[in-house]
Formats: sequence, C-alpha cells, structure tokens
Amino acid sequence: MLKRNDLRDYGLLVLGATVQAASMNLFYIPGQIASGGVSGLAQVIHHHTDWPIGMMVLVMNVPLFVLGWRYLGGRRFFIRTIFTVVLYSVLLDLGLLIIPNGLTQNAMLNALYGGVIGGLGMGITFLGQGTGGGTDILARVLAKLRGIRLSQSYLITDALVILLGGFTFGPEKALYAILALYISGAAAEVISEGSNVVRTAIIVSDKPREVAEAILQELERGVTGLHGEGMYTQIERTVLYVVIARSEVARLKALIHEVDPNAFVVIGQASEALGEGFKPLKE
Repeated sequence: MLKRNDLRDYGLLVLGATVQAASMNLFYIPGQIASGGVSGLAQVIHHHTDWPIGMMVLVMNVPLFVLGWRYLGGRRFFIRTIFTVVLYSVLLDLGLLIIPNGLTQNAMLNALYGGVIGGLGMGITFLGQGTGGGTDILARVLAKLRGIRLSQSYLITDALVILLGGFTFGPEKALYAILALYISGAAAEVISEGSNVVRTAIIVSDKPREVAEAILQELERGVTGLHGEGMYTQIERTVLYVVIARSEVARLKALIHEVDPNAFVVIGQASEALGEGFKPLKE
C-alpha cells in the first residue's frame, strides 16, 4: 500500500511528465529545437525515419535505467523512473496527434517557452524523487558523484545531441537549442532546489564577542565562533560565521561598523540554508 508521501511523489511525477510532454509538443518539436537528451535525439531520428518520438524515447531509455539503478536509488528509483518515462512517452505521441503544429513558428518563442516549461516539468519530477529518464539520469549521476550543479550537468550531457540537431535542422536551430537547454536546466534547479539564496558572512574583528552580541540581539541570528590564526601576525583570534537573509546584509554591515569599524568582513552566497531560522530540513 502506498504511503502518503508516496502518493504525493507519484502525483508530482504525473504532473512533471505532463508538463515536460507539453513543452515538447507545443514548442520543441514543431520548432525543430533538439535541446539535448533522449527526447532531442528522438527528434533527430524522427526527422529522418518518421518513427514515433515517444516510442523511441521509451526504447532508448532502457540501457540508461541500468545506470540509474546502480547510482540513484535501486528499486525505488527504477520503479519511479519507469513510471515517469512510460507516461511521458505515451503523452508525447498522444499530444502530437492532438496538437501537431504547436503554438508558434517563432524560434525564439519556442526556445524560451519550451525551456521554461520543460525545466518546470523536470524540477517537479525531481521533487517527486524521480527523473524523466534519458540524460536526466546522467545529469543526476554527475551531480551526485561530482557535485556539479544541474544546469551544468545538462550542458555537459546534452552537447552531442545539440550538435546532431544542428546538422539535421541547421546551425541556427542549434543555437536556439543551446539557449533552451540552459533555460530548462536553470528552471529545473530553481524548482527542485529552491530559490532561497542566502548570504554568509565571515567576520574577523578585535571585538568578536561584542560583534556577536550585536548580531544575536539585533538580527536574532545565530553566530558561530571559529578559532583562527593570522598567518602573518601569528596572532590567534576568533572568526565569526553568520548566515543571514539577503535583506539583512545592509543591517549586518551597519551593526559591525558600529561595534568595530576596522573589522574585516567577507560576504558570500549560499544556494540554500536548512535548519532553525531558515527552511526546515526534510527528507
């Protein structure tokens, strides 16, 4: 019997597959934009053979399932990915029968809207703890083993397909495909990983306790004291580490300046913060 979380995940997989199929049927296929992946390769083959795109997507995914089983979660991954790919493939071929000509012949619009909608579909699928198969699997393997961000993973794994699409549909369409690929990767990343970019601050001060107290009282943010040593002066000192929201950067700098105008501060960026005061850490 499926648990509540499983029902939620499968609902996300259905939605993700539907949205991805819509991006292909409405924009990519009629616009001849092969923006990478097994779907893009199927577009190229379809142009030369007229074989159904959805059927080819399903067949070409079979060897990639093995890779996914090995690196991305075994039986649970296998079942969810099979489910998503089969649904996506069926929706692709059905959609082409219902809407064979898409919405527009403008290449830029096809690239932009295809990328955004396709990326949203991929991100929703990732939230359902599955993938759409194909180079989605390769991208997630790279992200897991090498720590490469999803948008960069898609650029790496899909370059060959875009090149083949360029030879088939022309170099101009290949340029639009590169644009669409980057947009879809960025959109998938925002949906699956969140857009809650936060700021981190490293503070070196002669008054660490006073600075920490001001941050604790005024910003109500936690402060961590790290033991450091100036390698030139060989003087030991406390280095403060703080995570804040983007909107709090100006207040933080003002507080530090008020307590110690000579402090050394480095403001950095983190893609996400999980835990007390930020997003809860979930499975």
